[in-house]
Amino acid sequence: MIKPFRHAIRDDAAESNLFARRAIVCMVIVALVFIVLLANLYHLQVTGFQEFQTRSNSNRITVLPVAPNRGLIYDRNGEILAENIPVYSIEIVPEEVSNMDDTLHRLTALLDIDESAITDFQTLLRRARRFPQIPFTDNLSEEQVARFSIHQHHFPGVSVEARLQRHYPFEELLTHIVGYVGRINRQDVQRLQARDQYKNYTATRTIGKLGVERYYEEVLHGKPGFQTVEVNSRGRVVRTLDFTPPVPGRDIYLEVDLEVQKIAMQQLQGRRGAIVVMDSDTGGLLAMYSNPSYDANMFVRGISTTDYQALLQDPNNPLINRASQGRYPPASTIKPHMSLLALEEGIITADTRVWDPGYYELPNVERRFRNWRSWGHGWVDMRKAIQVSNNTYYYKLAHELGIDKIYDFMSDLGFGQSTGIDIHEENAALMPSRGWKRATLNEPWYTGETLSVGIGQSFWTATPLQLATTTNTIVTKGRRLQPRLLRATRTGDELHYQEPFELPPLQLRSESFYTTVMEGMERVVSRVDGTAHAAFLQAPYRAAGKTGTAQVISRAEIEQEPEMQTVDGEQVPVEVDERLRDNATYIGYAPADDPQITVAIAIENVGGGGRNAAPIARRIFDFYFDYQRESLVNMTTDDEVLNADE
Repeated sequence: MIKPFRHAIRDDAAESNLFARRAIVCMVIVALVFIVLLANLYHLQVTGFQEFQTRSNSNRITVLPVAPNRGLIYDRNGEILAENIPVYSIEIVPEEVSNMDDTLHRLTALLDIDESAITDFQTLLRRARRFPQIPFTDNLSEEQVARFSIHQHHFPGVSVEARLQRHYPFEELLTHIVGYVGRINRQDVQRLQARDQYKNYTATRTIGKLGVERYYEEVLHGKPGFQTVEVNSRGRVVRTLDFTPPVPGRDIYLEVDLEVQKIAMQQLQGRRGAIVVMDSDTGGLLAMYSNPSYDANMFVRGISTTDYQALLQDPNNPLINRASQGRYPPASTIKPHMSLLALEEGIITADTRVWDPGYYELPNVERRFRNWRSWGHGWVDMRKAIQVSNNTYYYKLAHELGIDKIYDFMSDLGFGQSTGIDIHEENAALMPSRGWKRATLNEPWYTGETLSVGIGQSFWTATPLQLATTTNTIVTKGRRLQPRLLRATRTGDELHYQEPFELPPLQLRSESFYTTVMEGMERVVSRVDGTAHAAFLQAPYRAAGKTGTAQVISRAEIEQEPEMQTVDGEQVPVEVDERLRDNATYIGYAPADDPQITVAIAIENVGGGGRNAAPIARRIFDFYFDYQRESLVNMTTDDEVLNADE
């Protein structure tokens, strides 16, 4: 048998060489990978150490802002007008609540609160992150706090928190001056971002919305503090590492005298109108009350839709600050101002007399412009024209002056201009002119309209604040003081007083013009036939002023035969709608020989200024000077005690 030939199938040398080559390649690859790993470790631990350490710390350490306490607001005598009071609120940490809907409904049932709180909370929840506390309801009563505390173990993630909330102890008395704070909304955020101030409000819930609270927001708010905290992987605070306290807002003192403000409020009860009381020497506003008003605390707590709509739809417009936004025909209160202009223009002297038969007629015009007294006052000079409020005299002056001179002078005096008061809620009202009428109504200016402007009617409107400031310019013989509410700010124990701000003075050819006009204003009060004489009978001081009665409907409409109605079988006139009755106005100052305070009063739909507005001025003057004397007595007594102790 023949054996087959066998070929060798292994080459040990070749296989050994192949393995060696492959091992070397693998070792090189491993070496390269190890080198890359070492290089990466070197980068992480050496070259990139600072960067990655910072990133690591930011994952567990964060900085949280701390809201500052808002500054307090006082009146000139140290009475607190806006304070911060502790309140309790229910707050929820969403990540700790397993069933949010069930928790919310059980809370509303336990605390007996409206279901609308759930909707509001869900809105906040959508905007917020899950780990911070989110307020569910504020202003808990002691009973609600106690009720929740008993059942708190049934509400994981829910707690009662205490914080400070703005409070206005005098409610509606000072709303139109102090204003109020409210929750920060989208418009507030946009405004703060535009001013690069939003970072100062990251821990703050409220911001000034109206009045002094809004105007002096930067002073009252303060600066936030910061706390450095350690957080877990879900962002919850574990512990506080460092704390920088916030800087509280500065306290401010207003020129307002709380007691005078109370008297103003008392005098306007049941009537729509405004009262402004100004320090004649500084321009500080001792009182500025608008009626009706409303309780500012409603907005701090979060006003309901129902309550807000009620304020919006109220026909008496309580949201309007009538003192700075109410537009009233100034009526006869501008007759002293018109006299000043006529004296300056040389159209009259103090002794120029005009014959008043009870009306004034323009050449070739049939219509008669009537005096309020149908049979007239006979011969009247400037002082008597102010004293008895003679219309005919001022019709003649207006005709001779012309609307252009009237407009220029009254605009320089401050009519049709913002006064610059330190609140944002102000209306410039209207000082009419040819250009204004052409631009607004596309009509020419008529001479008859000039005559109406001459007695403060027609298109002319003014705010009580404008009447007060322009009257005070006469009282101070040309000094134009900007009305102001801020008296001082406080830093620590130190008060920083605000200096009076003066506009360019109203310079006339002679200072005697002011004296002459003021003599006429004093005769309004001191003479028997003065329009405010009855209101100031037996006053222990000398006063001066000017009454005004602004027509809401024209005299022609008044003189028409009245509509009749049948009552108990008899024909009697239909009464004029209350809102169509005349407005009463008054400007004045006291004492006449050394002016200390200036007032302006406007009351809607009550009738004549002499009967309705002047008596209010009398009561304000009476109270103020008695109050001042009492204060002086108290100060003297205190000084005597101090001297005795020394």
